[in-house]
Amino acid sequence: MSRSLSIALLSYSTKPRGGVVHTLGLAEALAAAGQRVTVWTLGRDGDRGFFRPVDPTVGRRIVPFPDVPGESVGERVLRSIAVLRDAFDPGPYDIVHAQDCISANAAGRCIRTVHHIDHFTTPELAACHERAITTPYAHVCVSSTVADELADGWHIKAEVIPNGVAYERFAAAADDTAARARWKSGLGRYVLAVGGIEPRKGSLDLLEAYALLRAARPEVRLVIAGGETLFDYRDYRARWETRAAELAVEPVVLGPVPDDDLPSLVAAADAFAFPSAKEGFGLAAMEALAAGVPLVVRDLPVLHEVFGTAARFAATPATLATELGHALALPDPVRKAEGRALAARHTWDAAAERHIAFYRSLTAPSA
Repeated sequence: MSRSLSIALLSYSTKPRGGVVHTLGLAEALAAAGQRVTVWTLGRDGDRGFFRPVDPTVGRRIVPFPDVPGESVGERVLRSIAVLRDAFDPGPYDIVHAQDCISANAAGRCIRTVHHIDHFTTPELAACHERAITTPYAHVCVSSTVADELADGWHIKAEVIPNGVAYERFAAAADDTAARARWKSGLGRYVLAVGGIEPRKGSLDLLEAYALLRAARPEVRLVIAGGETLFDYRDYRARWETRAAELAVEPVVLGPVPDDDLPSLVAAADAFAFPSAKEGFGLAAMEALAAGVPLVVRDLPVLHEVFGTAARFAATPATLATELGHALALPDPVRKAEGRALAARHTWDAAAERHIAFYRSLTAPSA
């Protein structure tokens, strides 16, 4: 029997972003499979723990990262790297696995999961992004589409290991009539988007689509949840709010939602909108499928790869409005069953087993 591996998983935040959700889900599944796992991250805003409880079999090292008023995004990125690098000791670990560009820059010799490929204009971010791709000695991608981008742009071959999803949590929420009713009583019929208001999430396109949708379905509300981020999107948010006023629409912006409440919020939605301009997998959208919610996503190659016929696709605000209208008007039990089956196949246990096999292939002595 192979000895257990000592594994450090590094992230940049304790907040409920997709990469952090991935890190915790993978860490818990690796620990359940008998590996010794510690998650390292930065405790922003005084955080001493993650946005949700973490299985006690997983070690946690949260490095204090106090706020610095007036700091630019570039300065914050460089300080994040320096603080995590100074605190992290790779010595006890067989595997050091970074989940984002900040932690990859901080970790030194490491494996890197490239969730998606960004294109930054801020010099510090652009340099951080490039180093985090070229410096690691091995790479994982959560979809073949992103792996192909990595191969085409950097001649790097990555191991493709799709995300897991907490299927049981979201599937159970679909059956929790009381929890769903609490959301319905306050919101009525609604289209949900999770991820906050930011350029990568296609928030302005969603706003335009919602204005078109409201013309035919004035009873339907747009609800936006989430939004914790390292970056400063205040200018984009201001443009979004100005455009909402021009269009005479008033979306409900919840901000970050407690983790215990998120599954019922998703399950109570009448449709889930996922118009992201750039994604590596689409974890929030897969959670919606687990809850049995009709899904409309942007027409991107990666989302075709991940969701296939379980989702509806839209390329423009007009087609997004049309497809959301179809999702709201036309129950599709076949697509719903297909979506739930797809989500159920994406388990964290399977992802962990594939990671362990990949780790062992990297640590095995050469012939």
